[in-house]
Amino acid sequence: MEPTTLQEAIIYFSDAANCREYLVARRWPNGVICPKCGSTDVLFLEKYNRWHCRQKHAAPQFTLKTGTIFEDSPISLSKWLTAMWQIVNCKNGISSYEVHRAIGITQKSAWFMDHRIRLALGMGHSTKMSGECEADETFIGGKARNMHIDVKKRRITGTGTQGKTAVMGILERGDSDKGTHSKVRTAVIPNRKQKAIQAEVKKHVQAGSALYSDFLLSYEGLASEYAHKVVDHATEYVNGKVHTNGLENFWSLLKRGINGTYISVEPFHLFRYLDEQTFRYNNRGTREAPISDGERFDMAVRQIVGKRLTYKELTGKTGTQHEQPF
Repeated sequence: MEPTTLQEAIIYFSDAANCREYLVARRWPNGVICPKCGSTDVLFLEKYNRWHCRQKHAAPQFTLKTGTIFEDSPISLSKWLTAMWQIVNCKNGISSYEVHRAIGITQKSAWFMDHRIRLALGMGHSTKMSGECEADETFIGGKARNMHIDVKKRRITGTGTQGKTAVMGILERGDSDKGTHSKVRTAVIPNRKQKAIQAEVKKHVQAGSALYSDFLLSYEGLASEYAHKVVDHATEYVNGKVHTNGLENFWSLLKRGINGTYISVEPFHLFRYLDEQTFRYNNRGTREAPISDGERFDMAVRQIVGKRLTYKELTGKTGTQHEQPF
């Protein structure tokens, strides 16, 4: 029986055969396929826990890790899957130091592992949001009083939002009658000016939808494409349906994880932490039909293929790390 709790997951994935069975069922539900040529004419080499493609091409042998976030990792799948279970199911996240102590690897390896798992949690968006949507921004950055003097000199160069990173979120409200819950999309933005703010709105929200925001002047002009209404936080936070409380709740969860679990996040890596929190938030289910830890883990495992992150890319030593403006 497949695991439903962390304890069951640790026991279940300690068996290499269980790891193989679980991953094969999700990666190749219709039979094992060679990731290089797409052939189904493959032979399983049980002694080496790998497959051999009978078609003639370079590197005919492959494993479950080939073509996934696990590729070229010497760490066993039992440890990978245990760490992944914790990341996708811990509400406030889990730090690399916790992973390092829990599964017995170095903190550096755990940090690299965490970011590769976050890469898998990032989701593409094929459709735009509609219905009633909220738009809001926040700033992410460590508190100066908690920083070492050298870090403070490097990162705090002014007052207020100086030294912090702007993040924007757009939330599509759920419909209780249809049994759906609210979902959010987030992105690191260069600033809160009109060009950056409205580009994100138009990218993710379908024209004609109801759009609720605060009184920030950068939202001016959207009324021509959306049913745009604002709430002035200087006087009130809710005016009927006009509010951004859904996103305020999401920002609270995000900052609780960053400040309480990760302590400090460099702007260079922030978008990955956004992907992690967004994945958990969007896959929480409803009160009537909650999504279990096992189901959420299943969703994450189905997203590991075709995503590769090297240590050089992660640390910014190549020019292909990401497309964020920081």
